Amino acid sequence: MQLDAGSPLVQGPEFVKGHGTENDFVVLPDPRGELKLTEARVRALCDRRQGLGADGVLRVVRAGDVSDAPATVSEDIWFMDYRNADGSVAEMCGNGVRVFARYLVEAGLARSGEFSLGTRAGVRTVITHADGRVSVDMGPASVLGESTVSAGEHTWDGIAVDLGNPHLACVTTAELGTLDLSTAPLYDTGFFPNGVNVEFVQRKSAERVRMRVHERGVGETRSCGTGTVAATVAALREDGDDTGRRIVEIPGGTVEVEITEATSTLTGPAELVARGWLGAEWWQHADGG
Repeated sequence: MQLDAGSPLVQGPEFVKGHGTENDFVVLPDPRGELKLTEARVRALCDRRQGLGADGVLRVVRAGDVSDAPATVSEDIWFMDYRNADGSVAEMCGNGVRVFARYLVEAGLARSGEFSLGTRAGVRTVITHADGRVSVDMGPASVLGESTVSAGEHTWDGIAVDLGNPHLACVTTAELGTLDLSTAPLYDTGFFPNGVNVEFVQRKSAERVRMRVHERGVGETRSCGTGTVAATVAALREDGDDTGRRIVEIPGGTVEVEITEATSTLTGPAELVARGWLGAEWWQHADGG
């Protein structure tokens, strides 16, 4: 069959590919709330050999069309329906929010500057900058206590941080490049019954840290937005502070995080790199049809 982008027989849903510090996403515009986004379809989309390849999927939809949207989110607000690469639903994604906000502006669905959008962790206020960066009010970073995690033969102490999704941030003097994160670190499932994102944090200077992360439902990623906030919380506490600012280096780039008494703010790049249409047959087959 010869593909024709204008033919309704072969044209499936529209997609946009984007990334924030190389944490990459498939954006699926769904303004009418019509797409059936199953776990199988998410896994197929994120497959790096048979699909588009991504760490997650961001469905662009009104909150009123999302059954599990928080009651605090207005029904008419644009909602980031985020799914991990394994198809599981996630509450929040800092890099994803930046890409989502950039898409809303580029698609004419929001004006550049400051506006709000919905997530399963609640409403988030964003500011899009002329240089392509996006700042996100991530909400308060709540420290829940301490726990441990093991990778290989080593065990680390960490700070449990809630950013709408769970994190365990471990400050270490170990060389991060030597860590084997090809498999999920072992954690206390009683403390984290719904899984956890694990960050390993190394202090480089008074203002700068490095981080690697293993994300639940994905594996090691080039970056994790909420993870950089958790890493900053852990780095500040290691230095005896509860508030402050850190530049966080991740394999995919650099972001800036500020922790205040009231909230946390993440600023970093967001890029849209491609746009197209999925094949209708592929979309059907991806759901087992």
